[in-house]
Amino acid sequence: MDYMRAVSNVGGKVPLGTMAAPEMMAPCSYNCIPPRWPWPVPVPALLLTSVCLFLCSCTEDPTGEPSRMEETPHAKKPAEPNGFVLANGTSGDQAAAQRLAARLYHLDGFKRTQVASFLRKNNQFSQMVAEAYLSFFQFTGLTLDQALRLFLKAFVLTGETQERERILRHFSQRYHSCNPETFLTPDAVHTLICAIMLLNTDLHGQNIGRSMTCQAFLANLEGMNDGSNFPKEQLKALYYSIRNEKLEWAADEEEISSTLRPQATGSFRKKSNPFLTLSHDPGAKVYHQGFLTRKVHAEADGKKAPWGKRGWKTFHTVLKGMVLYFFKDENRLDTLSSEEPIGVHHALAERASKYTKRPNVFRLQTADWHVFLFQATTPEEMNSWISRINLVAAMFSSPPFPAAVGSQRKFVRPILPTATCKNSLEDQHMAHEDWMDKVSDELLEHQRNLPDKRGRSRDLEEYQLKKEYLLYEKRRYETYVRLLEVKLNSGTDDLDQWEVQLKEASGADDENPSLKKSHSSPSLNADGPPTDIKVKRNISERRTVRKIIPRRNKHLL
Repeated sequence: MDYMRAVSNVGGKVPLGTMAAPEMMAPCSYNCIPPRWPWPVPVPALLLTSVCLFLCSCTEDPTGEPSRMEETPHAKKPAEPNGFVLANGTSGDQAAAQRLAARLYHLDGFKRTQVASFLRKNNQFSQMVAEAYLSFFQFTGLTLDQALRLFLKAFVLTGETQERERILRHFSQRYHSCNPETFLTPDAVHTLICAIMLLNTDLHGQNIGRSMTCQAFLANLEGMNDGSNFPKEQLKALYYSIRNEKLEWAADEEEISSTLRPQATGSFRKKSNPFLTLSHDPGAKVYHQGFLTRKVHAEADGKKAPWGKRGWKTFHTVLKGMVLYFFKDENRLDTLSSEEPIGVHHALAERASKYTKRPNVFRLQTADWHVFLFQATTPEEMNSWISRINLVAAMFSSPPFPAAVGSQRKFVRPILPTATCKNSLEDQHMAHEDWMDKVSDELLEHQRNLPDKRGRSRDLEEYQLKKEYLLYEKRRYETYVRLLEVKLNSGTDDLDQWEVQLKEASGADDENPSLKKSHSSPSLNADGPPTDIKVKRNISERRTVRKIIPRRNKHLL
């Protein structure tokens, strides 16, 4: 302060009665000294210093509380929201920090999203508020993951990485004070908390690749307990606790209620389309179930799936209504516990003849052009899955909506709704026949109007996309019509008998009765072209050496 500079100048040569006097007495002169002080009168420097120190000491009570002197317009006071000072270190004491921490803990005038802003600052007052806030939590007897879950549910952990790290450090100190025998130091607790946060992101985040194993988790924490190792059983318990149940983050009550409350705004319609949202009917009929091994081959619109998502996973699969559900436990068939259910409306299942790495594999292409590969246990089981998936799609798929229209001449596929069609089998059969004829005519017209080879490459791509779409739709509607014809002629609701009649109608030797046509001419080879025999060659035979002859020397040959 300015009066301290005056103290340091005592004994020196200070001008008597100059304008330096109000500068030295700035903290208190306007409140305590009459405004008509005779400044030109010579005053000794020691006297000015003594008066300044005396008046400054009079601004506080002996109890340490600020005096209730009348404020003047010259005195500045920091902003105090909700009656308390901000956590920016401008002012405050331990009592104010305790009162603010109590209001933050009980959410008295604050939201969960506002708590972290008072705990994460790098100043003394914020540290006092954080310590007082953590004092309301009792972590005695709780494991580290249990205490961390309790702490993260009290408020929303927001801020930058360093700010979050400060809050977690306060938590580490509080947990160590409640459980001093569990860990050596608060730093060891903090190290383990950071490892748990990273483990939670690795196991439950949208990461690509293999998740962290228990052995890798143990290896990463070797020597991190202040030079020694953490107990292995303790680390294993933490690992499997996070793996079985991820860390839940707190959310504000108003945000939760706003998300659960139905809205009629335009932004809500963009996020959730009622025609494309998959519906789950608890009372739907189960058409087939069994074990299938699934692989994601392509994402929406035929985009190739990332490398980390192409692994094969085995599930107990249930075809219930128009949805395929996948369960890890066959004894727990709750639809809520299913992993990434797939809608089979407007879908087509075919035998994956081009995939030769595994046997009994069939291909499923959904309405949004997701492509999945499924491996069944036997060829008969594979054919049963193909037939029943296609039958359900043929019976309950609703008519498509017209495609979106834009100013650009870009091909857009029609909208395929997820709603269940209420038509009878006869009407559904006639509707699929009409769409099959329409798609066939459109494909013929499209093939007649070939694009100009000298045109833009974009026009060629649009032509190829539309041709691929029409060929797929023609094959899909032909499959639907054929299956519904057998269903109408069978006159039974027993799917096992229907599969027998379908096999008889398509031929007993046909490996995929729901898709292939029988050949009317005996000259055609129904089994397809013979497979080529691969002959192993030596390395020298695989490489051909071509003699490079310069153009100017060709006439010499």
